[in-house]
Amino acid sequence: MTKALAMISGGLDSILAAKLIKEQGIEVIGICFKSYFFGPENAIRMAKQIDIPLVVVDFSKEHLAMVINPKHGHGKNMNPCIDCHAMMMNYSGKLLEEYGADFIITGEVLNQRPMSQNRSSLDIVKKESGYSDKILRPLCALNLKPTRMEEEGLVDREKLLKISGRSRKEQMELAEKWGIVDYPSPAGGCKLTEPNFSKRLFDLVAHDSDPSENSIKLLNFGRHMRVTDSAKIISTRTSDEARDIRKYLSEDDYVFLARDFGGSMIIVTGNPGEADIEFAARVTGRYCKGKGQEEVAVKYGRFNHALDTIISAEPAQDSEIEKYLI
Repeated sequence: MTKALAMISGGLDSILAAKLIKEQGIEVIGICFKSYFFGPENAIRMAKQIDIPLVVVDFSKEHLAMVINPKHGHGKNMNPCIDCHAMMMNYSGKLLEEYGADFIITGEVLNQRPMSQNRSSLDIVKKESGYSDKILRPLCALNLKPTRMEEEGLVDREKLLKISGRSRKEQMELAEKWGIVDYPSPAGGCKLTEPNFSKRLFDLVAHDSDPSENSIKLLNFGRHMRVTDSAKIISTRTSDEARDIRKYLSEDDYVFLARDFGGSMIIVTGNPGEADIEFAARVTGRYCKGKGQEEVAVKYGRFNHALDTIISAEPAQDSEIEKYLI
């Protein structure tokens, strides 16, 4: 029996491509990828809707190295979509033999994304993957040259589609036809497409060529300020953030709190100098309930240790903070 590995991103297109091939009586196994910037949750939910097994591949470290220095550059933000798609295809290609599969399915649609899914980019991705003769794009196949799988009769080309462009009408009609009702918006899923997250990641890798997973997780919390090259200040915005961020702190990090007032928890990562410590204390004063005071007593120390150092700080002005915001 013919068997295919379907790359499942968690979005609608990839699951429709898998379903389209499954409808031809071909066995389909889903493959999804986990990194520091996206997870398998949507893919797991989507695979269940068309009743296919799903394999989760964690390629976080290799993916991060590529994100920092992609061969084909970044998109509008820090998203290296061409290199990312090629890397996923390469991983999938290496799994073909393990799962006894004949080819790879992707949900790419010609011209849906102007930079990463134009004809030239699709060709680059295939070539860079190392498995160009094993890749089928069922949703837009009729816009492309027949693949070896179609020519050899493994797949019926007449049952493939000719979707092109950014409209979602045909995909939504297919989803309704097949009873696929629970799917995310096409804009979500990857943190690298988010402008604010990308700015913080650019700053992080500019100051740390080999960032840890926890350093990357911290980018999701609070306000980030870079006063000097040696350290970064993070101000939590809510009590929930102050609770959740603790999972990603280490004993090398510093924590600042206003001694006599409630307010934001301030964290300093890296190797802070005097300027970082002083400004972190002033930020603590700004984001506590004593921000109207001339000076605020601030206690600080290493995370998970006693905050037994006290300094007095004049609360920072918003205009000062804005100069350092990332």
